[in-house]
Amino acid sequence: MDIQEIKQTPIWTLYEKGRNYHRQVGIYVDTDRNYRMYNGNQWDGAKLGDVEPVQKNFIKPIVKYKCSVIHDNLYAIHYSSQNYENREFREAAERYCDMLNRYAANVWEKDKMDFKGRRVTKDAAINDEGVIYVNFDQDKMQPVNEIIKKNDIYYGNENDDDIQNQPYILLRKRMPVVNAVELALAEGMSEEKLDFIIGDNDTFEESGEAAKLELDNMVTVVYKMYKKDGTVHYAISTRWGEIAEDKDTGLTLYPVAHFNWEEKEGSARGEGEVRYLIPNQIEVNRTEVRRVLTVKYQAYPQKVVDTSKVANPAALNTVGGIIRTNGQPVEDIHKIVGTIPPAQMSPDVKQLQEDLIQVTRDLAGAGDTATGNVNPESASGRAILAVQQASQAPMTEQKETYKNFIEDIARIWLEYLIVYSVDGINMEEEITDPNTGEETVQIVNVPQSALEQLQATVRIDVTPKSVYDKFAQEQTIENLMLQGFFTAQRVS
Repeated sequence: MDIQEIKQTPIWTLYEKGRNYHRQVGIYVDTDRNYRMYNGNQWDGAKLGDVEPVQKNFIKPIVKYKCSVIHDNLYAIHYSSQNYENREFREAAERYCDMLNRYAANVWEKDKMDFKGRRVTKDAAINDEGVIYVNFDQDKMQPVNEIIKKNDIYYGNENDDDIQNQPYILLRKRMPVVNAVELALAEGMSEEKLDFIIGDNDTFEESGEAAKLELDNMVTVVYKMYKKDGTVHYAISTRWGEIAEDKDTGLTLYPVAHFNWEEKEGSARGEGEVRYLIPNQIEVNRTEVRRVLTVKYQAYPQKVVDTSKVANPAALNTVGGIIRTNGQPVEDIHKIVGTIPPAQMSPDVKQLQEDLIQVTRDLAGAGDTATGNVNPESASGRAILAVQQASQAPMTEQKETYKNFIEDIARIWLEYLIVYSVDGINMEEEITDPNTGEETVQIVNVPQSALEQLQATVRIDVTPKSVYDKFAQEQTIENLMLQGFFTAQRVS
């Protein structure tokens, strides 16, 4: 087989169009730089000679604090039925919704969605956008949520941040050739076409410098999703061969949800936290190196010696060593050996550096007050909590965006269930024995028609769980106890 005679697949041609756009706007270069600066590799490419690359990384604590503000809450998916017309169905609808809520909670726990949510918000804070692709395991009848890097998703319209409005979406994945062959066979590809799955070293687009070095024989696989006649179709392809031809998923929603850290006019990608902190970070690091060099060369007294009048110059560097002069009187020793006093460095240098760090943190909404860097013993939990909540007001937009992001995922989960539960789906229902009050769980098969009839909507319940929320609750309970609210007389 001569590779020169093979034609590129149409999906690959579309992928190259998106890849060229990413290069044009600098997505790949920006991604590597943003993660380097966050992780602390902030002197990459600098020629420093024998100077140590000292730094004061304030980008990481800002990002970590802002992500923690979002995840200081517990998020729970709550389905409710909007089918108000069928009154006879209302009681059954409530049961089914309770089972759906229990199902969603189990999936959230099993698929470690709290952890994946933190990864997504961190990606968004560092690199503008965090993405989840939802697949579905039909054997287990459960959604599988996969984190996708910004570099690996390509939109048909890069100017619209509403994913469901996209004309098409491409997902790029790097996988071993062996796994790509297994995927092709699972999708029904004939064995004579497997030779078209050829390994490559196409790693420039990978997110992060470590990902550009690969151990196995890897190949780029591109997934294409688009809507036709109201449903989502997909196809899978490598550069030279099609793994899966056009298939109808039956879904009306793209199984992709993204979290943009902040809106950016005319961009589907949003704007992150790190990019515009980098200039200040670089200047802080430069100032730190200058201070270190000043201390190194000028902050200590230096000896000045006329070595022609000293018989053993090496003794000058020995503690308690005897210095022998070449016949010079001891009274004139100061004419032979002297010291230059240390130079005084202007305090403005240190002040400038500290101001850069503090003002940058304050303007980013991550100063000492906001992060709760106070002594809890000198202020009440409620007072600290009030100050923190006031200072976290600018993060309201990110909190609401993350909440909407979870709602999008919950809708995708529900639609997968409706589409693939042709034979119904087994769900857990909690039953309370009316006689003993004992609670048990039974398995109920919920038919597909019932899920469709629910006309379910999604609500996300949010519960605060920060340290000072708990501290304030503990103080409140202690005060109630001291005032006797829990005594037998008050309770009765």
